[in-house]
Amino acid sequence: MMSLQRIVFFALSTLLLSVLLIVSKPSEADNYPSKPITIIVPQTPGGTNDLVGRVVAQKLGETLKVSTVVENKPGAGGNIGTQYVAKGPKDGYTLLMTISSAQAINPALYKNPGFDPVNDFVPIAYIGAVPNVLVVNPNFPAKTLEDFLKLIRSKPAGSFQYASAGNGTLNHLLGEMINQMAKVDLQHIPYKGVAPALNDLLGGQVQIAFASLPSVLQYINTQKLIALGVSSPKRSPVLPDVPAIAEKIPGFAGTLWIGLFAPQGLPKNNLELLQKAMATTLSNPELKEKLNASGVELASLSPAEFNKLLKDDIALWAKIVKASGASVD
Repeated sequence: MMSLQRIVFFALSTLLLSVLLIVSKPSEADNYPSKPITIIVPQTPGGTNDLVGRVVAQKLGETLKVSTVVENKPGAGGNIGTQYVAKGPKDGYTLLMTISSAQAINPALYKNPGFDPVNDFVPIAYIGAVPNVLVVNPNFPAKTLEDFLKLIRSKPAGSFQYASAGNGTLNHLLGEMINQMAKVDLQHIPYKGVAPALNDLLGGQVQIAFASLPSVLQYINTQKLIALGVSSPKRSPVLPDVPAIAEKIPGFAGTLWIGLFAPQGLPKNNLELLQKAMATTLSNPELKEKLNASGVELASLSPAEFNKLLKDDIALWAKIVKASGASVD
């Protein structure tokens, strides 16, 4: 029969071995990333965020040496996809590629967007900003910004309609800004995403729209749409012959930024790895060339600076939304 000493020694040895195995076994966080990463884009395919997201996802995957894919989860102006990430796993395998209209405008526009843009997320990387372009169908009688403003001012209120990607989107509010600042009355027609809005604009069912530069650049270059003005304070290097709307309406400005976020609660090591990987990715010359060519104005902001920009924009757009009277239940 085994002595008591030997029993105790055997039990302690077994316990020690188990502890050593647990300590030495790497955790999933230590192996991050060890499986594909999904980047949620909370808008429909074909828009700026989708186009930029796919280009960035490919290069980020190459940097991390792991498959990185984009999944569209549109709906409620971006709230559905944003909620999905906020309430999802906090392991770094589900990230959010979003735009300022969803992250900074929706909290003022919706009574209950279903997420807190600051407390539910942590910034990984600011990617860049893009202007919106005031575009018209080639059959529209005005072909310049000056003639456009003269025309809409000469007609009764409500004579012209403009399309947007949906209620509360930046391209909706830019139309409201023109109404307020130019003292005109363009009627808003919301669509469920940029693609259907552009389809009707190209088909002539609607004559006017605001759309992000990357989503309409190909149509401008092929003269399927006419660009009248850009929403940035200055002209875009991609469209140097197109005036800034501010040249005719002083003070007019509104750009769309794009950024990558993780849900709050992500392990610190995983977050830092992603932030470093995105910094490397965004310095890739091929990626920079592609983004610049599509109208994305890149800028180097630290995660802390990006977080401050988000907070500042939330305050800015809350005032504009209130002044416009726009709201979505």
